[in-house]
Amino acid sequence: MITNSLVIPVYKNELNIPSLLEALKKMDTELSNDLEVIFVVDGSPDRSYEILKHSLTNELFSSTLILLSKNFGSFPAIRAGLQAASGEFFAVMAADLQEPPELAIEFFKSLKNELIDVAIGTRDGRADPFLSQLASNLFWNFYKKYIVHEMPSGGIDVFGCNKAFRDQLLKLDESHSSLIAQIFWLGFRRKQVYYKRQERQLGVSAWTLKKKVTYMMDSIFSFTDLPIKMLTRLGAAGIVFFGITGFVTFISKLMGLIAVQGYTATFLATGFFGAINLFGLGIIGSYAWRTYENTKARPLSIILSVEEFNDKLKK
Repeated sequence: MITNSLVIPVYKNELNIPSLLEALKKMDTELSNDLEVIFVVDGSPDRSYEILKHSLTNELFSSTLILLSKNFGSFPAIRAGLQAASGEFFAVMAADLQEPPELAIEFFKSLKNELIDVAIGTRDGRADPFLSQLASNLFWNFYKKYIVHEMPSGGIDVFGCNKAFRDQLLKLDESHSSLIAQIFWLGFRRKQVYYKRQERQLGVSAWTLKKKVTYMMDSIFSFTDLPIKMLTRLGAAGIVFFGITGFVTFISKLMGLIAVQGYTATFLATGFFGAINLFGLGIIGSYAWRTYENTKARPLSIILSVEEFNDKLKK
């Protein structure tokens, strides 16, 4: 019976696979050969799947290789891996090794020996380039301030959990949502495990600006009413501002300072209310669209194939 299950989403990581497999062999040894690894190839366009399929036949640790039919994103891939995992404790690890393998081992040890349900990898430093650090800090500071207040300042990318937490997490079957926000929404007993993010040695990160913006939008519309509050406050401020402007316009009209009849009032009213209506329709439309997506009950991912290697430890 396997105790420790490690989920690794794989996307454009073919250059990292040899180093990753070496690190996993060391982890398996340190965990007394009680490790299963679930690789979820998230529709990667490179040779990650072929390389893993060939390499895993020669590895001694128990493993499962899952290929998704297309690129669904890292969070659906993680959920697919958690569903396939058979252990008592679970951890998520990045294939690029920027989160040190020792972090996953610390997750497993903490979950086994302490009264916690979920262990969160918390960055207290990172070896990324300055601009990358700046963009990440801005992203996660905004996330912490407006979406999940308990979020660590440096954000999180990886976590570990026990079976009870995993089962509850998988019940939140929502599309266009945020797995990280769901972790905090669930509650349970949490522990932060601090680490320094390593510099990427090979390849280029697939976590693009477009994906960050999409993730932020999904998080905002799924876990906070911030846009509605902004719209309400903007409307209130607009009423005050244009009330004052209207009063000034009225006085100016009485004083004969406005030559064109009704021009100022028409311009201000048309511009202001037109912009507010357009902005409000966009906000309402975003919520309505996400509600519609969830009512379709589409699967978060589609597994194309599942292959098991050296599963003798499960028997």
